[in-house]
Amino acid sequence: MKITVIGAGNVGASSAQRIVDKGLATEVVLVDVIEGMPQGKALDILESAPVEGTDTNIIGTNSYEPTANSDIILITAGIARKPGMSRDDLQNTNATIVKACTEQSVKQSPNAIIIVVSNPLDVMTYVALKVSGFERHRVLGMAGVLDSSRFRTFISMELGVSVEEISAFVLGGHGDSMVPLPRYSTVAGIPLPDLMDQGTIDRLVKRTRDGGAEIVNFLKTGSAYYAPSASAVQMIEAIVKDKKRILPCSVQLQGEYGINNTVVGVPIRLGQKGMEEIIQIKLTPEEQAALNKSATDVKANMDKIAF
Repeated sequence: MKITVIGAGNVGASSAQRIVDKGLATEVVLVDVIEGMPQGKALDILESAPVEGTDTNIIGTNSYEPTANSDIILITAGIARKPGMSRDDLQNTNATIVKACTEQSVKQSPNAIIIVVSNPLDVMTYVALKVSGFERHRVLGMAGVLDSSRFRTFISMELGVSVEEISAFVLGGHGDSMVPLPRYSTVAGIPLPDLMDQGTIDRLVKRTRDGGAEIVNFLKTGSAYYAPSASAVQMIEAIVKDKKRILPCSVQLQGEYGINNTVVGVPIRLGQKGMEEIIQIKLTPEEQAALNKSATDVKANMDKIAF
């Protein structure tokens, strides 16, 4: 298994570190345009391997030739959000970056599965899908895993129970119109509405929607990367180990949930071929309306991209 990570910033380097620590690949290639940065970070990670007990090899490079024949391409490249900046503000700059990364990487690895982390997530996943020309099951966005993890964290903090007991689903676009689903969120199998009042649920849902901005406001000069990298690597592990995990990921819908030609987060079965199935859960009219609104917001931004 060979995995390429494009972007050696905080998300990319953290992802590469987790991939190496877990031994998910025989070779990892860390790519960045800044000379010396991917080489230095890759060597640093490689030197941690004896401590962690992993034989995964990792190299850093400024070119795409060493990425040839990768099985998975993780795209984290792009500028990060600054305080007061929405995910949508990033769109034009990051679309140009993701286009270039996709073009160069798929030329070297035409059979790879692409996972996109760059923001605005759903639109950048659409860019990678269009530029690569790949089938939709091989181009996935990491959003719902992160948003669901944040929701699970806040539920755990509120109830004082282990995160291991908590399952949660967040659908829709990775932005202000994301759709956390309390009815499908459980603690040891108990539905969330049975454990807390609506006011508390609404507060946790709002904090989940604002999760990225909350961290940006603390950091001032950066954005989240520990949880995003963990979420991306959970997807990679599901593919590498063919785990058939049911995870909320950003994919192109073609009629599922009544939505067409829009990239948005829904639960999928994830295995070695990428997306193996879109899981269609029953939504209330209110939940469906929220998902429709989220998809409409994403589609409006998708339509602004010129190819």
